[in-house]
Amino acid sequence: MADVIGITALNRYVKTLLESDAVLTDIALRGEISNFKNHFRTGHLYFSLKDSQSSVKAVMFRGNAQRLRFEPQDGMLVIVRGRISLYERDGAFQVYVEDMFPDGVGALQMAFEQLKARLAAEGLFAPEHKRPLPQVPRCVGLVTSKTGAAIQDIFNVTKRRYPAAHFLLAPVNVQGQEAAREIARAIRRLGNSGKTDVIIVARGGGSREDLWVFNDEEIARAAYDSPVPVVSAIGHEIDFCILDFVSDVRAPTPSAAAELVMPDLPAAVGQAEATFGAIARTMQKKLDLCKNQIDSACRSPQMESVRRRPLKARTELGARAALSAREMRRRLNRLGDHMAAQAALSESLSPLKVLARGYAVAEKENRILKCASDAVPGDRIRVTLHRGALLCEVNSVEKGETADEKESDV
Repeated sequence: MADVIGITALNRYVKTLLESDAVLTDIALRGEISNFKNHFRTGHLYFSLKDSQSSVKAVMFRGNAQRLRFEPQDGMLVIVRGRISLYERDGAFQVYVEDMFPDGVGALQMAFEQLKARLAAEGLFAPEHKRPLPQVPRCVGLVTSKTGAAIQDIFNVTKRRYPAAHFLLAPVNVQGQEAAREIARAIRRLGNSGKTDVIIVARGGGSREDLWVFNDEEIARAAYDSPVPVVSAIGHEIDFCILDFVSDVRAPTPSAAAELVMPDLPAAVGQAEATFGAIARTMQKKLDLCKNQIDSACRSPQMESVRRRPLKARTELGARAALSAREMRRRLNRLGDHMAAQAALSESLSPLKVLARGYAVAEKENRILKCASDAVPGDRIRVTLHRGALLCEVNSVEKGETADEKESDV
């Protein structure tokens, strides 16, 4: 009789057998997904794999599930890689899935289409969210590899179009497992720095797998949340990625991104010169027209009449000025003659003339003496002669008749 063992021991023994089998520890299976459940709290995926005759339970733990580039669904044909083991508690034989790929449709393409549809439904591709690029950016944020061809293409175009441009570079890996996280962080860092007006995310050409990092959801959401416009410049013109749909502007190449972002300074200068020339020609035409109108007006009879008026007025004014000058000279001459006559009369009546004939003027205390009775003996008087004066003292007074007394006697 065989030894009696417990259920736990049985399940543990079977599990040991399964996990020690080299074939079952790394096996690939093809089947259809059914009874799919995404345990949102833990992140584990539970489902069954079946073919036309059988099915087997499967589980994909969160660490592996997070690497999936598509969303598994019921009825989807997939290829899984993992190991076979037994869940001891329930004695459930199941596949512990480590990788999963759609069968018949590339995993990358399916992941692309599913993520694109989901983000579009959330409005991340909506046209009303797109922002215009600044006409003259003060500083351009650049997310790319510092050693790749993309950065050189951008610098070459910028040197030709707008040499005064300033860049703020956030160097990143553009492929590899950590690339997506680096790129998303760089977009957020540049956008929130307050130093950039626009961000260019660029990568040169490559295979589809090389460019696949730019289909990452974290990059898409970082671009959507950026406070400044984002330009996607990934690969060549025929290459499309999720970032192209989320970004504000999609450029077919890094060089084209520089063309879109940087103002064309030489063209602007040429346009300004052309505009200035057009303005100068228009002004010259206006000036020529005004000159012609002035010349025509100057030759008109009305203008000739206007020109003659000042000449006539000048002639009349000259005649009146000459008449006034003659009248002024006549009056001055007459006034001069009158003044000469008065001067001669004054000269003839001057006391000095009388004194020259031998007469004298007697003064007492600055008062002219007209009668001898105006003085008494002992008075000091001043006698003014034609030349000089005498200071005299009165000894006696001889009173004689005045001219009025003589006339009264007569």
